Amino acid sequence: MEKRNKTYIEDLDRGVYDIKNEFNYDYKSQSGLTEDIIREISAKKNEPEWMLNYRLESLKIYHKLDVPTWAPDISDLDIENIVTYVKPKTNLNSSWEDVPQEIKDTFERLGIPEAERKSLAGVGAQYDSEVVYHSIKEELVKQGVVYTDIETALREYEDIVKEYFMKLIPNTDHKFAALHGAVWSGGSFVYVPEGVKLDIPLQSYFRLNAPGAGQFEHTLIIVEKNAYCHFIEGCSAPKYSVNNLHAGAVELYVKEGATLRYSTIENWSKNMYNLNTKRSVVDKDGTIEWVSGSFGSKVSMLYPMSILRGERARAEFTGVTFAGKGQLLDTGSKVVHAAPYTTSTVNSKSISKSGGQAIYRGLLRVAPNAYGSKSTVTCESLMLDNISRSDTIPVIDIQNDDVDLGHEAKIGRISEEAIFYLMTRGISEEEAKAMIVRGFVEPISKELPLEYAVEMNNLITLELEGTIG
Repeated sequence: MEKRNKTYIEDLDRGVYDIKNEFNYDYKSQSGLTEDIIREISAKKNEPEWMLNYRLESLKIYHKLDVPTWAPDISDLDIENIVTYVKPKTNLNSSWEDVPQEIKDTFERLGIPEAERKSLAGVGAQYDSEVVYHSIKEELVKQGVVYTDIETALREYEDIVKEYFMKLIPNTDHKFAALHGAVWSGGSFVYVPEGVKLDIPLQSYFRLNAPGAGQFEHTLIIVEKNAYCHFIEGCSAPKYSVNNLHAGAVELYVKEGATLRYSTIENWSKNMYNLNTKRSVVDKDGTIEWVSGSFGSKVSMLYPMSILRGERARAEFTGVTFAGKGQLLDTGSKVVHAAPYTTSTVNSKSISKSGGQAIYRGLLRVAPNAYGSKSTVTCESLMLDNISRSDTIPVIDIQNDDVDLGHEAKIGRISEEAIFYLMTRGISEEEAKAMIVRGFVEPISKELPLEYAVEMNNLITLELEGTIG
């Protein structure tokens, strides 16, 4: 009987996600970061003067700030070699038929128009630095719902954008927030009026096609009193031999009694530095629900933050991270209880294989006035071999005594006994591992809409390919 050797495959065939289009563009900035480049981007977008000034201020802050000392090693990322703005050969389209064929083919392969036809209330599609397609159902428009790209919002709802833009994530927050403030481009704007409940989701999909480029989309969502919205974000990019950068920003405002569910599947290629910032603020009796899947990317630093500033505000975070060979995924969540009787639940799972590193980095802070608050944090890590690494780094800062807090962390290897048991039932070793991993992440996948749960399971299967061979 021929002996089977275990092998590890670095570059998997990622199917439709890795199909590259020829690099065509209408305009792209020079690589690097200078005042002239910032002025050029702002002029191309015909922005108001206050936005140009904000960009220039952000650039100055970027040059003054250092990368945090605790951060993963990102020394291979050279901003001087990153192109910060790439405009595709198309303008914003409200008709799918008007989108250029090669871009349309990319999103068709990724299933975006089909998903729109089946189950979505509105869709935005960004390609490199610009949104190329946006659509919203007419009945939502009649209810006063606004769902458009952020550049259109800057023109048509300037006062609202100016009031909220980068107030939750100021350009002084960290080096890559300053970078975002300087070169942001594209992204979505959502406004849900008081009492309006969207029974079907909105979705934005971000596709980075250009090699050596950065994507810096800005998402701004405002859900007014007693309203409800589910927003889905998808991201992907093909594999290149040069580094790409993603440094987007997401600002979520959940008003009194409102609920926002924000679901993300990030499937970047493994030459991507994913340095994204996501933050929400929740008012009295409001709820923020995060559902997050992090796949791909060379290095990730991603910690969605919930600020519970109103009485009885709630936050739920459910996330999964999968780190393979050559990947360091430093992810987690941050919750600040800043009002009485606030509640948070964090359920984080990570998987590492083939020498990949998965780090959970969490912050839980309870302010002196946040008496009666409750929080439960659960972190579970699964390692598929003896060369991978998983770390849990929780920071818990409790500033009053009237708090109900639970924290649990588990790190373990995949059970060889369980694999052996399944194999005795006629299941292959590969499928046995996949079944165990899918069961491990089931609490996350069940929180996603069906087509995204299927995508996540497909990504897990894809990541597991090559583990055994």
